[in-house]
Amino acid sequence: MGLDAATTGVALLAALAALGLALAAAAGLLAVRRGLRELALGVGQGNAELGGRLAQLADHVQSGMAHQMRQLGDGLAGQTRHTSRTLAELGERLAVIDAAQRHIAELSEQVVGLQDILSNKQARGAFGEVQLENLVRDALPPSAYAFQAVLGNQRRVDCLLRLPHPPGAIAVDAKFPLESWHALRAAPDDPQAARAFAAAVRRHLVDIAERYIVPGETAESALLFLPSEAVYAELHARFPQVVEEGFRRKVFVVSPTTLMATLNTVRAVLKDASTREAASAIQREVRHLLDDARRLGERVEKLRLHARQMEDDLDAVRRSTERLLQRGERIDAVALGEPVPEIGAPVAPATTLSQPRT
Repeated sequence: MGLDAATTGVALLAALAALGLALAAAAGLLAVRRGLRELALGVGQGNAELGGRLAQLADHVQSGMAHQMRQLGDGLAGQTRHTSRTLAELGERLAVIDAAQRHIAELSEQVVGLQDILSNKQARGAFGEVQLENLVRDALPPSAYAFQAVLGNQRRVDCLLRLPHPPGAIAVDAKFPLESWHALRAAPDDPQAARAFAAAVRRHLVDIAERYIVPGETAESALLFLPSEAVYAELHARFPQVVEEGFRRKVFVVSPTTLMATLNTVRAVLKDASTREAASAIQREVRHLLDDARRLGERVEKLRLHARQMEDDLDAVRRSTERLLQRGERIDAVALGEPVPEIGAPVAPATTLSQPRT
């Protein structure tokens, strides 16, 4: 019986211990549940806040993306416009380049034609004459020049500039030694080619001086027209002795540029001559005007003398009229028995004679 009580007590203690453990486990479980509940609440709040922030971030990202897309669209539109303008300008420049290429091709054809012309002596002379005619026609009036004029020595000159004396008409020759020039250009260091060119130009200067300078008909000088600035520059740079030879013979070499300056001088001379002629005509008219004024003065003086004579005649007529009136008064006074006034006494105005006596 004692053993059973002890066993029962031990069992009871064991049961109490188990119950305590169970209660402790239940309390721990409740604490864990409260912790989990609080953790769930915290997680829910965090999820809500995270959702709000994610929504804000999504809105910000969306607005930023929209702004970037607008900027990108504007940039693409501007780039498209710029590209369109660039392509249009490029097309215009290509058109200009195409036109320039066509122009260059035409110039090449013209240069080839010019070489063909210059290779022929007669065609070369015609080319120089045409260029000379164009320059002269542009600078001078038609009355100041003549083309292919025949001089008194029966020589035909390419152009004759008609200037008054002095200096007189100036002959212009439009031919030039192109063959010797081409030979010099082909061998610029060849002394023989240089001597040949100088001799050809010198011979041409002598021919011009002998043919186109006619005393009493033309001026004492003439012009050699070179239709090439290159030939003119080479002649003055490398062959000054030839140019001096022309100076001594009074034949001056001119290029298109220097010929224009010479023609402007000729135009000034012609203008000065016409001005002098107009001034002479004005002086003649002024002299005629002075003669007319002088004759008018003489006629006015004669008219004044006639007027004075007329005035004297009128005074004589007035005196005769007064004497007649006085004699009438005397006769009238004798008839009425009144005192007879003397001749020469003052007479009453003629208006009183017409009044009836009382």
